Amino acid sequence: MKASIELTMSPLQDDYEQHIIDFIKRLRESPFTVLENPLATQVYGEFIPMMEFLTREMAISMEHTKAVLFYMKVVKTDRHDYEPFF
Repeated sequence: MKASIELTMSPLQDDYEQHIIDFIKRLRESPFTVLENPLATQVYGEFIPMMEFLTREMAISMEHTKAVLFYMKVVKTDRHDYEPFF
């Protein structure tokens, strides 16, 4: 089953930037389609392998930060090629 996942990582500490950069770099190395914008990162692919990958990567980020929030939106379909129709 294909899925689209939007992620926002918010480390709750002063040196937050490097933690976000490290997380995004690991996402880029994945076999999934990754698109970034200034507010969030979208990941597209097969749902179960993607969630297994994200679980591992989020755990790594949690181990390296004092406190961190992850916001996640999941849609059941691969929307990486979406273009507005209006």
